Amino acid sequence: MSLENKTVIITGASSGIGEATAKKLAGAGAKVVITARRTERLNELKETIEKDGGTALVVTADVTSKDDWKNIIEKTHETFGKVDVLVNNAGLMPLSFVENLKTDEWDTMVDVNIKGVLNGVSSVVPDMKENKSGHIINISSVAGRKIMPAGSVYCATKYAVRALSEGIRLEMGPKYNTKVTSIEPGFVATELTQTITDDDVQDMLSQFADLKTLEAEDIANSIHYALTQPEHSSVNEILIRPTNQDL
Repeated sequence: MSLENKTVIITGASSGIGEATAKKLAGAGAKVVITARRTERLNELKETIEKDGGTALVVTADVTSKDDWKNIIEKTHETFGKVDVLVNNAGLMPLSFVENLKTDEWDTMVDVNIKGVLNGVSSVVPDMKENKSGHIINISSVAGRKIMPAGSVYCATKYAVRALSEGIRLEMGPKYNTKVTSIEPGFVATELTQTITDDDVQDMLSQFADLKTLEAEDIANSIHYALTQPEHSSVNEILIRPTNQDL
């Protein structure tokens, strides 16, 4: 399936997987709506995409805000007419051991990693029902399949994203021809680990210093693959790890 002239909303687009995905899909002909909280970074990305001949719309937003999502959809409709694809990428990973009681960080992960995803889904479902087509890409994680120490809450949020993805597929696939894909990366070289404040976790992660991580572009390629399958073919899950990752 061609992405030419498809409208794709990408959250968390100011860096990492979101940024790489925006470049990849815009290069394939999609009209990308790039959203995150860092306006300056989004504008730089838009400039890069347009220099390469692509089309991008910047909408600064916080995925936890329903008002911000309303604005994303309104701006998308005004500029491109409809929504074809949502890439629910925004997420946080402040890993911590439960005994250290970083409860504010737990709350933030639930707000961004679960409620932010739900806000995105609820915002695009009306378009997909009306058009009887569409594709929702949710970024889960290998942590949505395997529990790891210091990841109790993070893993719980990513398990939730996997469950949500399958539930939407069951409801929206047969009835509204809507595809749903859960992308589940292992270790990726992004800014995610910069949110970790638990010193015990930093010590634990040092054991992975020699691991050859995935690049954001690897995940962007997997998203592109899922989106470009034939109309009758729906890729429901992609689990992608570094070759030498053993978790």
